[in-house]
Amino acid sequence: MKVEIGENIRELRRRSERTQEDLATALGVTCQAVSRWEASGGYPDMEILPSIANYFGVSIDTLFGFQSDRDRRVAEIISQIDACHIKARSDDGWVDECIGILREGLLEYPQDERLLIKLADTLSEAGWRRYQEWLYYDEEGYIRHDYDRQKKNEYWAESVKICERLADSSRDSAIVTKAISLLVLLCRNFGETEKAVSYASRMPDLAHSREILLAEATDGREEANYVKNALLIMAREFATKLVYGLMTCIHNYDSDRPITQIKGAISLFGLICEDDNLGNYHGIVISLYLYLSRIQWERGYHDDAFVSLDEALRHGKALEAFLEGSDHEPVVEKLPMDWPWWCKPDYSQVEKEIKADPRWDAWVEKTRG
Repeated sequence: MKVEIGENIRELRRRSERTQEDLATALGVTCQAVSRWEASGGYPDMEILPSIANYFGVSIDTLFGFQSDRDRRVAEIISQIDACHIKARSDDGWVDECIGILREGLLEYPQDERLLIKLADTLSEAGWRRYQEWLYYDEEGYIRHDYDRQKKNEYWAESVKICERLADSSRDSAIVTKAISLLVLLCRNFGETEKAVSYASRMPDLAHSREILLAEATDGREEANYVKNALLIMAREFATKLVYGLMTCIHNYDSDRPITQIKGAISLFGLICEDDNLGNYHGIVISLYLYLSRIQWERGYHDDAFVSLDEALRHGKALEAFLEGSDHEPVVEKLPMDWPWWCKPDYSQVEKEIKADPRWDAWVEKTRG
């Protein structure tokens, strides 16, 4: 019998939305070791198998692939969708094909919750691509959602129906968590804030999150790895919420405050990883530097803006080196297209000005080299 433990680890990791670095940190091994397992270039040591199974909340039998034909078929369907890398793409060319694959799978297995949550997640992503998120600033300068426009988004409407059903009936905590995370955003976008708050209130508070509890459940090197992982995750979420917090009121951009705060967020990653080896977290630092360059230019710090662009490039190269040997989207060559990453407030004037500076073309050329 062919042992497919590497493929199973990859599928379990993707299904739980965890990175190779997350798994490596939790187990106290290198990312290269996890990458080799998933590429079938070797197997984990026998003594580490229980830790891998516990990490994903499955049995060792499941880890080895002793599963039913139904489970195997569902896993194949989900793998087809994962192979499209829809969350990393900005186009909508995948929408009809991916949704069609999942609908066919549900004709075969109508009540399968794994397919249902995957369809809900895919519909949510399709809604972003086909309709986008309609935002505007009100008279007081606060960001608001255009509910009337967004209620026409049939992808989101269907996703909400599926998620409500799963959130209220599923016994799988991972599926419930995913359903609620989708519901909170979509209900908010439809103007149903009371419902969004109700669902959000069902989740544990930060102090009782999985990452914090894993650190508290362990000891020695394993504890240190879990603590580092928890800090990196919290730094990423803090940075993302900080930027969104800035965008919630346009008057936050009337001073240098955004520059100070974004630099502070970037510094957190240096405090956690003194060797600057951030792994996948180079990605969030890239985003922060791209956005920082936009704000610096707007505030008149033009030289600083290009320093930030060079820092984004440096972290882009570091991320590509970390991902070498794995299947991933281009990083460095996409930086000019990703700039400024977060698009609020309107950046069209900054874009015209910064791209007219000869240093922009020189920087773009560096991303191609």
